[in-house]
Amino acid sequence: MTTWQIDPAHTTVEFSVKHMMFTTVRGRFTSLKGTINADEQNPSRSTVTVEIQASSIDTGVGDRDNHLRSADFLDVEKFPTITFRSKRVEGAANKEGDRFKVTGDLTIHGKSIEVTFDATYGGQGKDPWGKQRAGASAKTEIDRREWGLQWNQALETGGILVGNTLKIDIDVQAVKE
Repeated sequence: MTTWQIDPAHTTVEFSVKHMMFTTVRGRFTSLKGTINADEQNPSRSTVTVEIQASSIDTGVGDRDNHLRSADFLDVEKFPTITFRSKRVEGAANKEGDRFKVTGDLTIHGKSIEVTFDATYGGQGKDPWGKQRAGASAKTEIDRREWGLQWNQALETGGILVGNTLKIDIDVQAVKE
């Protein structure tokens, strides 16, 4: 088993959601940490754990970010972290471009629900300081209402202000311990 620490300076956790049903708003979380334990002989025994500071949400609009931190959405005072803990990995990632799946419990707003990320191995190499680094990307879609994130507003023209489907896109760089 090889342990890799996720490098938060070179990792992005981004999301997108429809606004007023016809435009897309994007944001990211800027504070996270995590560990990947890779079992090269038996990839299915590999694990991933990630902890995100919910208050680090950033959509580029301060008022919107404050609303997302409030009890209407993430309620960061009561639920300061978003976590992911893998349960299984399907597929081997030996060479750049290999695809695999990572399934685990995503905990938002204090509620854990199993989700599967479709992932792609980005490869690995040594950095200028001699450390081994590896990269991967992953994506999934979730329905925010399943985690109790119910707030919305009906539009005069029909429909809703905030879409229920969140697309999550992650680019991870990790450093071998």
